[in-house]
Amino acid sequence: MSFLKRLSRGETNFDFVGKRRLWFQISAFLILISLGFVGFRGLNLGIEFRGGTTINSPNATGATIEELRLLTDEAGVEGAVIQLVNDGQAVRLQTPALEPEVEGELIDDVAALTGTERSEISIDSIGPSFGALILRQSLVALAVFLVAVALFMSWRLEWKMAGSGLAALVHDMIITVGVYSITWFEVTPATVIALLTILGYSLYDTVVVFDKVSELAEEAGPKEDYGDIVNRAMNLVLGRSLNTSLSSLLPVGSILFVGSLVFGASSLRDFALALFVGLAASTYSSIFVAAPLLAAWKKGDPRIGSRRTKVRTGARPSTLAPSRPRPAPRPPRGRR
Repeated sequence: MSFLKRLSRGETNFDFVGKRRLWFQISAFLILISLGFVGFRGLNLGIEFRGGTTINSPNATGATIEELRLLTDEAGVEGAVIQLVNDGQAVRLQTPALEPEVEGELIDDVAALTGTERSEISIDSIGPSFGALILRQSLVALAVFLVAVALFMSWRLEWKMAGSGLAALVHDMIITVGVYSITWFEVTPATVIALLTILGYSLYDTVVVFDKVSELAEEAGPKEDYGDIVNRAMNLVLGRSLNTSLSSLLPVGSILFVGSLVFGASSLRDFALALFVGLAASTYSSIFVAAPLLAAWKKGDPRIGSRRTKVRTGARPSTLAPSRPRPAPRPPRGRR
C-alpha cells in the first residue's frame, strides 16, 4: 500500500511524542529569531497605527526617489517613506503628522515635480491619537480572543489542553510577527484581521487533534501511556490536517505570489503574507507543538483510564475482600 493511501486512512506510525525535543528545539529557534528581529528592528507600522499623512500622486515626469527626498528635506519633514508604485508610474509619500501649512506646501511641490494637477493627488491624514486608538483596540480584540479560546477549550476539553492550545497560538503569532519584521512589510489593519483569522484556523486544527486525543483517552486502558494515545490520535488525523492545510495554502499562496508580486497588487500583499505564514505555522504547531506539549504535560497523570478502571473493578466481585461468615442460627427457646 502506498504512503498516501496509508496517510489518508490514518495507518501511519510516526512517533510525534518521542521526538518532541527536536520539534521544541526547532520552535525555540524560530521564536528566538522572530523576537530578536522584533526587539532590535521593530515593525513597519502603517500610518493607521502611528498616524501621519499619505500622499499618492501620478508621476507623469518620472520623478525619482532622490528628487522627492529633496522636497521633503527642504520642507523640514523627517522620517518620510518614499516609494515608486507601478514601476514608477506613481509615487507614494508617507510622512509623520504635519502642520496644515507644511502639508499644503509639500503637496504643491509634489504636484509640480511630478507634473500632476493637485486635484489628481489623493491625501490621507490620520492623527497620532487615532492611530494609537486603533492599535489599542487591536490589542484588546486579540486579548479577548485569547481569553475566549481558553474558556472554550477548558469547557469543551480540559484546561491542560487549553494551555497547550494557547501555547500553539502564541507560537504562531510570534513567528508571523517575526516574518513581518524580517521582510519589513507594512503592518496595516488588514494584517491584524489576517492574524485573527489564522489564530482561528490554528484553534480549529488544534481542537480537531485534541478531540481525537480525548476520545482515545476515554477508551484507553488504565496502564496505557498517554504519549501512545497522542501518537495514535495524531496519526489518525494527520492526513486530514495536511489536506486541509494544503487546500488553504494554495489559494493564499496564489494571492501572495501571483496577485501581489507578479501583478503588483500591493494592497493584497500585507493580508496574504500574514495568512500564508500563519497557516503554515499553525499547521506545524498543531502537529509538532500542541500535541507533544500536551503529552509531556500529562505524562504520568493518574487520571488516565481511571473511569474504565472503576467500571472493571465493579464488574469483578471476585477481586473484592471476602465477606465475613454468617453465624449459625440459634435454636428457638424452649427446645433442647
